[in-house]
Amino acid sequence: MAHLAIKGGKRIREDKFPIYNPIGKEEKRAVEKVLSSGILSKFLGTWSNDFYGGNEVKLFEAEWATFYKVKHAVAVNSATSGLYCAVGATGAGPGDEIIVSPYTMSASAIAPLIYNAIPVFADIEKDHYCLSPEEVIKNITNRTKAIIVVDIFGQPYDSEAINKIAKKNNLLVIEDAAQAPGAMYKNKYAGTLGDIGIYSLNYHKHIHTGEGGIVVTNNDELAERIRLIRNHAEAVVEGKRYSNLVNMLGFNYRMTEIEAAIGRKQLQKLPDLLEKRLHLVQYLSQKLKNIPCLKTPQIRKNCKHSFYVYPLQYQKHISNIHRDIFVDAVNAELNINSVGKGYVKPLYLEPIYQKKIAYGNRGCPWSCQFYRGSVNYDLGICPVTESMHNDILITHDLIHPNMTLHDLDDVYSAFMKVWEYRSELI
Repeated sequence: MAHLAIKGGKRIREDKFPIYNPIGKEEKRAVEKVLSSGILSKFLGTWSNDFYGGNEVKLFEAEWATFYKVKHAVAVNSATSGLYCAVGATGAGPGDEIIVSPYTMSASAIAPLIYNAIPVFADIEKDHYCLSPEEVIKNITNRTKAIIVVDIFGQPYDSEAINKIAKKNNLLVIEDAAQAPGAMYKNKYAGTLGDIGIYSLNYHKHIHTGEGGIVVTNNDELAERIRLIRNHAEAVVEGKRYSNLVNMLGFNYRMTEIEAAIGRKQLQKLPDLLEKRLHLVQYLSQKLKNIPCLKTPQIRKNCKHSFYVYPLQYQKHISNIHRDIFVDAVNAELNINSVGKGYVKPLYLEPIYQKKIAYGNRGCPWSCQFYRGSVNYDLGICPVTESMHNDILITHDLIHPNMTLHDLDDVYSAFMKVWEYRSELI
């Protein structure tokens, strides 16, 4: 008689896990106040008193800047928009290269293409999954304009090493901190470690406004360029008497008053929500250490991780079963399909990079006359990323604050049961 659920045995869990929902009565009251005012947005795409938006947006930006101890916080309608603003603000354009991560959400690598710059993929670290400083160095050329680092899964990037590399090569560092609100390195917040930082407020992040994002910087000029790109720059520069027209193209990346009102309440909750998450992570890690084929998350020295997801490394040489088979069995025990095999396919293997087609059908920007380089997107260029995705990494988000210790006991029991009865999978 089989023990494992995937082979017909009884599951560890039948009930669904709780859904993460940090929205409460405070946010509802804030939304009602905005609705009653009748002012749901107050941006105007011209140089005027309302160019910077309405009262809620301005208050949200001020409160975010105070919390994160930065000079400037700019609210946008998504972290994707924030990344596009950040790249535009650097002045990147045709002929330039920007070093990016291959193991993250697609927008982090697409952002250079918005301005006809070329994404160049560098490999990741084996234990922390962020850009490897050594691999960044290998990919710098005289065309490199910036580095987009990602605090993947909530782990701050190696800021000391990469910032030093950037300074030596006169490069800007754009920090995608979408998954790392509240994470820290040496008591400095993730998102504030580079020249520009971007946070996400979309619905499954630590705190959210449905959709939304915040861009932060301590650089006055970069901040102003980000604000211009956010709100129809080409229609504003003349009235504002702003002379640098590089990348001053018009977009509408504006946040609404409703989103800002929700965000203000969510920001107040972040410390408590994060501490609850870290408590659950510590509890689960202590248990999972008892399973020989699993390696629990490694946290960079002097860092506070924010655990957007919980990454495990699977060691096939101990279990003699491929990770994918093991994960399928765990999902069957928990009656879910959300324990993941890896994270995302290495981005350079997506069709846009394999075919090198973005604008029109002529291969732009790779075929652009201003681009003098030759970038490689072949299988094998980032072996650590590929091994993590194909064989090693396991991810899940079953550590959010709506989970209970009893829920985590079931998660542990599922992994342990599959380990104990792994012979049924052979």
